[in-house]
Amino acid sequence: MSRMDKYKKIHEESQKDEKKPLGFRREMKKDPKAASEKARYEDPVYEQPKEPFREPEEEFYYEDHYQEPKKKRFGFKMPSIKNPFKPKPKTPYEPNPNKKRRWRRTLVMILIAILGYSVISFGIGNFAAKHDSSMPKIETQEFNGVKSENGKRNILLLGSDTRDNISGRSDSMMVLQVDGFGKPKLVSFMRDMYVNIPGVGQNKLNAAYAYGGADLVRQTLKENFGIDCRYYAMVDFQTFEKGVDALFPRGVQIDAEKDMSSYIDAPISKGPQRMNGHTLLNYARFRMDEEGDFGRVRRQQQVMQSVFGQLINPLVLLRGPYAAGKIWGYLSTDMPNTYVVSHLLNFAKAVGGIDRLTLPVDGSWSYIDTDNAGSALAVDTNQNAQSAQGFLGK
Repeated sequence: MSRMDKYKKIHEESQKDEKKPLGFRREMKKDPKAASEKARYEDPVYEQPKEPFREPEEEFYYEDHYQEPKKKRFGFKMPSIKNPFKPKPKTPYEPNPNKKRRWRRTLVMILIAILGYSVISFGIGNFAAKHDSSMPKIETQEFNGVKSENGKRNILLLGSDTRDNISGRSDSMMVLQVDGFGKPKLVSFMRDMYVNIPGVGQNKLNAAYAYGGADLVRQTLKENFGIDCRYYAMVDFQTFEKGVDALFPRGVQIDAEKDMSSYIDAPISKGPQRMNGHTLLNYARFRMDEEGDFGRVRRQQQVMQSVFGQLINPLVLLRGPYAAGKIWGYLSTDMPNTYVVSHLLNFAKAVGGIDRLTLPVDGSWSYIDTDNAGSALAVDTNQNAQSAQGFLGK
């Protein structure tokens, strides 16, 4: 057998041995020396360090980076509606809006409580006056009042010594304007002025009430002085006394001008003092001195000024609604409650003072003796009308 045939046979036998299935695989032993020699000539493998996880960065574009224009989409977008009551977020320079709302809520609650107390007290006082058996009832008179040319609604105030509708003469006559700007205005008329009374003729001004009640007084003031009145309020002496005593149980603080004793129930001494309703009425009505009706009109204005000025006392304010309801129940007036409520703040301005004017003005009158009215005051009606209209029309 040749050498080539011998190698070929050995190769075929080795191929047959590899194809035979073996029950187990024999692990070949590794030669450590050969492994070290192999690793010597191979490239070393280094372990790569693990990088920490990072979020993908946003892609920035330079201004010159070209971007395709977006296509416009046609669609209806609902407008955003802001809640006006939603508080704004607090900033270091602004107070807490919730704190503001708490203050407002507290203020509203206080105002509601005061209003409720005032309404209830007014109702109780009004009920007590209307059911007072010691005071005769009085009916509302017919009064055709109109607004003045400047739109103001003047109030005719009448003081009488009787609660009858039309009997006796009016002791005091005034016109009060509260719906203007600034302080309330008060015009006082001296009752001895000799004027023309519509349908009656020449007579003293205070005789107009005896002839035709409050409405004839309104017509007389309009004809002689050009003053229009929208409402009237008639106060008798008993009502005045009860109202003052209800408002000021300790009396009204007033500075008496002089000593008085003639034709009054009790003498009054000069100087500061407290007067109850009855004494204050005597002080306002006194005229038995050298000034006569001029002094009485001045003292009537002083009394009204003192009463309004002392209404600011907190204790008086607490009694105010009850006393106002009581006086309102005694009054004869055509003023609606809506007018009084809507002009309550204007009435309250009287606490700060009242602008006053007395007719006749200086230099416009003189004493005369008349056949039908005795001693009276002859007045220049044109001069006094200009003064009164200028005063009320400011």
